[in-house]
Amino acid sequence: MKFAVCVFPGSNCDYDTYYVIRDVLEQEVSFVHHEEKDLSGFDVVILPGGFSYGDYLRPGALASKTPLAEAVYDFAQKGGIVLGICNGFQILTELGLLPGALLPNENMRFVCKEVRLKVENPNTRITKKLEKGEVLRIPVAHHGGRYYVPEGELKKLEENGQIVFRYIDNPNGSVSDIAGVMNKEGNVFGMMPHPERASEDIMGSHDGLMLWYSLISD
Repeated sequence: MKFAVCVFPGSNCDYDTYYVIRDVLEQEVSFVHHEEKDLSGFDVVILPGGFSYGDYLRPGALASKTPLAEAVYDFAQKGGIVLGICNGFQILTELGLLPGALLPNENMRFVCKEVRLKVENPNTRITKKLEKGEVLRIPVAHHGGRYYVPEGELKKLEENGQIVFRYIDNPNGSVSDIAGVMNKEGNVFGMMPHPERASEDIMGSHDGLMLWYSLISD
């Protein structure tokens, strides 16, 4: 399986993600930069965390206007698997590939700590190695991670099984404790917690590995 790790000015989790894919999962992986326009030949595209373009205007807004973001949109529209982590999640909502928006945290402060996630939907490309209700320990690090959708849209997410993860102890005020969602088609995913920071025992938790193993399994 061939992975692409997107790199925008201000990305800072790109090398962490690259390392996990190459050295822990032992999969083929390449960096693709913000000016690139072609993602053909890749099986999975990862938009990692960071502060793309310094979060000017709002997180993910400027990155969503790059040639690479257009390529991500086309890749997703053709059914390609896309995972956005933290800032990557913000970019995917700006592109309209995922519903909702990521707003400033309820307490208006940066939060950086380990959180507990509950698996809501185990029947997805990133959770099929997990069980419904299983609890994962994965860190978050964000200032604008409060997920929001209007009430009517939230009901649709519930009905369609698009809520993938929920926080057990909500760190940011996200509506309905949502930590991760997917699109209706089930090929685009976004989550605020960082699975690449919980993929080896030395990091304090390897629970994020199950998401990566789910991605590369048939």
